[in-house]
Amino acid sequence: MKKIFLSIALFSLVISCKDDYLDIKQEGVNDASSFFKTQDDALQATSAIYSFLRSWENSAFPYQFVFGVPADDVLKGSNPGDSSFINVYDNFTYTVSDEGVRGYWIGQWQAVNRTNQVITNVPAIPMDTTLKNRLIAEAKMLRAYFYFNLVRIYGGVPIYDKVETVYEKPRNSVEEVYNFIISDLTAAAEVLPQTYPASDLGRVTKGAALGLLSKVYLYKKDWQKAYETSNQVIAMGYDLDPDFNHLFRPAGEFGKESVFEVNCGCSSQYGGSQYAEVQGVRDQFGWGFFTPSNALENAFEAGDIRKELTILRNGETTPEGDLIAMGDPLSVTTYNQKVYVPKALNNNACGYGSIQNIRILRFAEILLINAEAANELGNTATATTNLNKVRTRASLPGTTASGQVALRTAIWHERRVELALEGDRFVDLVRTGQAATVLAPYGFKAGKNEVFPIPLDAMDQSHGAFTQNPGY
Repeated sequence: MKKIFLSIALFSLVISCKDDYLDIKQEGVNDASSFFKTQDDALQATSAIYSFLRSWENSAFPYQFVFGVPADDVLKGSNPGDSSFINVYDNFTYTVSDEGVRGYWIGQWQAVNRTNQVITNVPAIPMDTTLKNRLIAEAKMLRAYFYFNLVRIYGGVPIYDKVETVYEKPRNSVEEVYNFIISDLTAAAEVLPQTYPASDLGRVTKGAALGLLSKVYLYKKDWQKAYETSNQVIAMGYDLDPDFNHLFRPAGEFGKESVFEVNCGCSSQYGGSQYAEVQGVRDQFGWGFFTPSNALENAFEAGDIRKELTILRNGETTPEGDLIAMGDPLSVTTYNQKVYVPKALNNNACGYGSIQNIRILRFAEILLINAEAANELGNTATATTNLNKVRTRASLPGTTASGQVALRTAIWHERRVELALEGDRFVDLVRTGQAATVLAPYGFKAGKNEVFPIPLDAMDQSHGAFTQNPGY
């Protein structure tokens, strides 16, 4: 019998099985059957899920390998000789044995396992009922997020709705996975509160569950439900931050535009996040990876303030007074300004930029989801209104697009420049059917590169239960 373990020191939930792709091998673990006993245990187990959101796998290299570099807006960055293995993601030559393909896969399954530990074990704990139900709802919301990542990157994957003793299920279909995600988000939205006290900032809310649900419906092309669900979020009181620069600085964290945001504050318990460090200005603020391309720079319209607030350049002085002066003469010279943390605000107890929160879902995207769904439903007036709200914040005039086809293209373009370097470009190109054309010069092959391969060791460990994605 395989046993379930939980590491008290690291709050990391694990499965002890050397042949299992959900495995997390750690020293000093305790049997989970002796852990899930108290309300504090339930809180710690839920904290283990949140700690993963800021992890290396979910926010640094593995994440960027699959969501960032394959797009036309992101370069490997750094200098040519540093981590040249990343180039396989830019030219679509990665294989079933590639460590990045494997690393993201393993990380997301570790996270799913953490959510299932809470969903399976917390119901039996004698504790405050309201809190218990909320923690289970938080776990379901986050499980849906991890499954959304998996299905967009790998296609259909096995569905595990609880802790199992054997993990050798065949892959579910993409449709089945999406239905599972929708079920989790719907259930979570019924329980989660709309707000929390300041001490609990970063916990997922009703708005986060509904916002992610509207995005899931967008991917399913269920326009009516995407429209209705995004309207629910719009009615909750979120708004655009009028200052695009403020939005991404520490002072803008958990502001009125924040729908789903990861709290990355540096702490002795969890350390910090390397999300900003791996992208920071090379040899000044970070490692200098995952940087804006010329194609992205050229995508901004004249007068769009987002261009210079998205692209940080060597030699410029930021609005906060830092002179950008990278130390590597062989490095690229532009960086992601959205992850920049002013030197005066950096917490040196953790790595550079470790306090930078990760914005997973912003109200600007909710407006664009609503606009896209409205346009597909023939409601071009509403689509134009919500598109123009995003453009107005960027100091741009209202769109000149008229008619459903032209407006669709305008909305897609707005997603590109509004959400630039936030991990949506590659999956957006696939979702909208543009990838085969836009990414063909990089080596993208239609019918293959829409998804990544299932890692070789996961294929082997399934003992024949998995089928590989086409072309790999």
